[in-house]
Amino acid sequence: MHHHAKAPPERFNFARHLLELNRTRHAKIAVRDDRTALSYGELDARVRSLAAGLLAQGLQPEQRVLLVMLDTVDLPVAFLGALYAGVIPVPVNTLLPADNLAYMLSHSGARMVIASDALLPTVQQAIAQCGSSVPLAVSGAQADSEGLTFAGLLDHAPLAEAADTHADQFAFWLYSSGSTGRPKGAVHSHANLYWTAELYGKPVLGLREDDVVFSAAKLFFAYGLGNALTFPLSVGATVILMAERPTPAAVFDRLLRHQPTVFYGVPTLYVGMLASDALPRREQLKLRICASAGEALPREVGEKFGAHVGCEILDGLGSTEMLHIFLSNRSGAVRYGSSGTPVPGYEVELRDEQGRPVPVGEVGDLYIKGPSAAHLYWTNREKSTATFQGEWLRSGDKYAVDADGYYTYAGRSDDMLKVSGQYVSPIEVESALIGHESVLECAVVGQPDAQGLTRTVAYVVLRDARAADSALEDELKTFVKSRLAPHKYPREIRFTAELPKTATGKIQRFRLRESNGQ
Repeated sequence: MHHHAKAPPERFNFARHLLELNRTRHAKIAVRDDRTALSYGELDARVRSLAAGLLAQGLQPEQRVLLVMLDTVDLPVAFLGALYAGVIPVPVNTLLPADNLAYMLSHSGARMVIASDALLPTVQQAIAQCGSSVPLAVSGAQADSEGLTFAGLLDHAPLAEAADTHADQFAFWLYSSGSTGRPKGAVHSHANLYWTAELYGKPVLGLREDDVVFSAAKLFFAYGLGNALTFPLSVGATVILMAERPTPAAVFDRLLRHQPTVFYGVPTLYVGMLASDALPRREQLKLRICASAGEALPREVGEKFGAHVGCEILDGLGSTEMLHIFLSNRSGAVRYGSSGTPVPGYEVELRDEQGRPVPVGEVGDLYIKGPSAAHLYWTNREKSTATFQGEWLRSGDKYAVDADGYYTYAGRSDDMLKVSGQYVSPIEVESALIGHESVLECAVVGQPDAQGLTRTVAYVVLRDARAADSALEDELKTFVKSRLAPHKYPREIRFTAELPKTATGKIQRFRLRESNGQ
């Protein structure tokens, strides 16, 4: 199959590759966060110093280091420094509660944790829960100079030579949320990062050296990692990083202050920006292209936002397993309401239950073939063989394709929901709700809101129906928030006398979805 890009050499280290590409841009700003700007020269020195610091701590090639870090200049340094040293960085979701982090810490067998100071209480709790005395290096102003610090790791002579890695060698992991609530560790290679830049970042987004890029999606997401590290640094552009939550106000501030030319968001954020009185006018911005992923972008949202800011939003579909976007709209050929067409270098097929191709216009399971696919899920043979099927990867999404080759999202193959671009397992939310003394049984489904975005709705049968009131609804929402990551709580709770079930007593979630609250 013809790629539009040539394959990386067999001996290939992605961090070394990026640093070499930018040797001539010594003074240009590479990465800028809320406090610090690093030139390409400084980035180079820091990445190689951090690599030396990790090895000085006794980390061996292919051992894991867990990165629980906000989006500051320290995160790309940590990620690339680990790659340079041949150590495996595992960036994780900074919004997760301690028990999720504890699971990832023990599952990954990480020999060190690097964490942002603001996240310390959760991280320390997670380490304690594992009962392991894994070294913790703290990044940020609040780092205790007595302990191990990020600055301390940087205090080494830059490592002269990068680890001599194979292009297909395991380079980093990303955790994706599993349907049973257990996250899966998708293991990626050095070459996978290269391919996403060559097949999507350069030809589809058309990223250039003179771009200033800003991703509201954080670096710990596969989407954000490509957006704000792989792609811009592959062309010598400048990256804006933001540590705080991507609220519309925070995003507007960066758009106005740093004048990015490329912006990457998720549909819920575009909805929030459009609804805000503070949305900047077109002439206040320098945007030439926007991207959206995480869930399907509703047609009206794309049209309205595009018309307001005067540039297209390229909606696309990617996944943690494929590392970045493999179905995308193209500049000048955008069809809002669709995920676009296959990115050249990827092949996409829709198949029925028997594995046969489905006719145009009919819904099928989406399979993808392309060079950036993860190699496996760590220590999970069953899920690995179900997902990574030879050259093809089963996405778990359902899609339909029209006569022009544009793909439209038709839901998840299982009951998994996508809320604000993050997977939510209904089973996990139900398990949390059932823990409340008032709840007899419950079912959680996704229902479209006014904008066409998925919101979680919980149907709850109470032990005592008289208790049903808005105070209990609030109490149940808070109860779930205290047990799961905040984005997983049900946005609406509907009290009901009974749940629809099959003859064998299985809850029929599809009936609740169809009822849509009627």
